[in-house]
Amino acid sequence: MAKEDYTIGEIYHGGYSSLSPSYGDTFTGYRTAAGSLGLTTDPRTANVLQEVSSKLSTGVKQIELATVSPEIFESIPKQHLKEINRLSKLTGVDVSIHAPIVEPSGMNKEGFSEAEREATERQMIDVIDRCHEVNPDGSSPVTFHSSASIPGEIAPKGKEPEGVLVINSDSGSIHKLPLKERKFPGQEGKPSVQTELDEINKSQWSEGIRNISYYANQGENAIHEYELLSRTAEAERAAGKELSEQEKRAESAFQMGTTFLNDSYRQLETLFETVNRSGSEQDKETLADFAQKIKSKAEQIKKTENIHESVKLRKEIIEEGIVTFNKISPPKIFKPMNEFAKEKTTKTFANVAFNSYKKFGDKAPIISIENPPIGGAFASGEELKGIVEESRNKFVERAEKEGMSKSEAREQAEKLIGVTWDVGHINMLRKHGYESEDIIKESEKVAKLVKHVHLSDNFGFEHTELPMGMGNVPLKEIMEKLGEQGFKAKKIIEAANWWQHFKTAPVQETLQSVGSSFYSSNMAPYWNQEQGLQQSYSGGFGQMLPQLNYETFGAGFSQLPTELGGQKQGAGGSRMSGRGME
Repeated sequence: MAKEDYTIGEIYHGGYSSLSPSYGDTFTGYRTAAGSLGLTTDPRTANVLQEVSSKLSTGVKQIELATVSPEIFESIPKQHLKEINRLSKLTGVDVSIHAPIVEPSGMNKEGFSEAEREATERQMIDVIDRCHEVNPDGSSPVTFHSSASIPGEIAPKGKEPEGVLVINSDSGSIHKLPLKERKFPGQEGKPSVQTELDEINKSQWSEGIRNISYYANQGENAIHEYELLSRTAEAERAAGKELSEQEKRAESAFQMGTTFLNDSYRQLETLFETVNRSGSEQDKETLADFAQKIKSKAEQIKKTENIHESVKLRKEIIEEGIVTFNKISPPKIFKPMNEFAKEKTTKTFANVAFNSYKKFGDKAPIISIENPPIGGAFASGEELKGIVEESRNKFVERAEKEGMSKSEAREQAEKLIGVTWDVGHINMLRKHGYESEDIIKESEKVAKLVKHVHLSDNFGFEHTELPMGMGNVPLKEIMEKLGEQGFKAKKIIEAANWWQHFKTAPVQETLQSVGSSFYSSNMAPYWNQEQGLQQSYSGGFGQMLPQLNYETFGAGFSQLPTELGGQKQGAGGSRMSGRGME
C-alpha cells in the first residue's frame, strides 16, 4: 500500500524531455533569434579577411572585427577592409568593429598630457576613417572603450572609499588622496573628498606664496647688505683694478641675492598663470588689475641691461604681487581625477564623432562607447551614461559653432554617440560585494543609450569570457532592462577563453543559452532543447521511415535500377526490370 505522502515528481526519467521549452542547464531564460547574434574575429591576428571567411561557415549573420590591439589594427592592409565590404555584400553579413583600446583622456602612468590626448584623438579619427571602408553605405557601430589605463574608483558595497585619486591640473601628475578616520580633537571623523581637496588646494596655494616671500626676503637682505660694495667692485673692475677679497665676497653675495630674487619672480609668474587657468572669475579680475599696475615695470625689466635697475623693479613687482595673491582664494589646482578625465574623454569622443559626421554625413559610423571591465574608469552604468551624455552635449556645442541648428545637432549626436554594453564586464561588480540586483540596476541606467551589446559570461572575479549560461551573469534580467534598444542591438559573442581552452566556435553553446529557435520563424523547437532531441536536430522524433523504405525506393538515384540511372542490378525479373512479371 502506498504511503499517503508519496507523490510522483516526474513521470519521465529516461533522459531530457524534448517537450520542455525551458529545458537546458545553460538556458538563461532570455530568448533571442539566431540572426541577431554575431561572432568576433580572433583579436590576436591581423588576418581579418581569413577570420571573417572562416566565421561565415558557422552561419552567423553578424561578425565583429576584434582589432583591440593598436599594433594589430595597424597591421591590417587597407585592401583587406575593402575586401571585407565586398564579402559582406556577397553574403548578407553585417560587420561591426571593435576599435583598438586606447586611452581617450590623454592620461597615462606619468599623468595627463594635452599633446597625448590630441595624438589619441587623431588615432581614433584614423580608425573611424578606415572602418568606414567596411561599410561605406551605412552606419556601423565602432566600439571604443570609455577608458583604457585610468583606474576606477568602485568602493566595496555598503562602504565609503578609502581614498580618491586626484590630479594636479597644472602639472598633470596623479596622486592618491587618503580618506582616513581622524582622531585629533576638533578634526574627528572621516573627511569628505571635497574637504580634503579644499585643504590640499589651500595648502598648495599658501606654500606658493610662502616660497615667493621667502626667496624675495633672502634676495633683498643680501642685495641690501652688499649692493653698495658690489657697485664699487663693478666700477673698479671696469677701471682695470684688482678687487680685494672683501669686494669679491660682496660681489658673490650680491649675485646670490639676485638669484634668489629671480627665483621669487619666476614663482610669482607661475602663480599668476595658475590663477589665470584655475581661478574664479572674481579672482581673475583682481589679477587683471594687478597686471595693469605692473605692466610698465615688467616691460622695462625686459629692456634694461642695468642689473641694479632690474633688481629694483623686480622687488617692487614682487611686493605688489604678494599683497595681491593674499587677496585671492586658493585656485582649484587639484581636482578629482575622474572629473578631470571625464572632461578630457568627452572632448575626445565629441571631436571624433563630429569629424566623422563632417566627412561622411548620414553614413558616418556610430561611436559606440563600451564599459571596460570593473577596475577601469567609467565602468559602471551611471559613469558610462555620464560620458555619453556629456560627449553628446559637446558635439552639439561644436556643431552649433559650425552653423548647425541645435535640434539637428542634437539628433545627430544621439544617432552617432551611444553605448556598447558588455554584460560580462558589469558582472565583475560581484568582486566588490555587489549582487545581481545591483548589476541589473546599472544596466537599466544605460538602456536608452544602447547601440550594441557584447555577450560574455564569467563569475564576477576575473575578466574571463565564456559563452552565456556558463557563469552567473543575469542575462535575462539585463536584457529585459535594456528593453527595445537591447532587442534591436547587434549582440556579439565574445568568448575568447572558450576559444582558448576548448578550441571550438561558441555558436551552438550560445544558441542554447539564449534559446534561439531552430527556424527563422522563431517557433519551437529551440536550441536549448537540443539535448532533449537525443543530440541531433530531429533525433527525438524517433525513426520516422523504416530502413526497408530506403532499400526499396532509395534515398537518391543510386538505389534505382541501372535502367533508370541507378546502381542496383536490373533486368533480372524484378518489378523494375523493364519486362513483365513472370
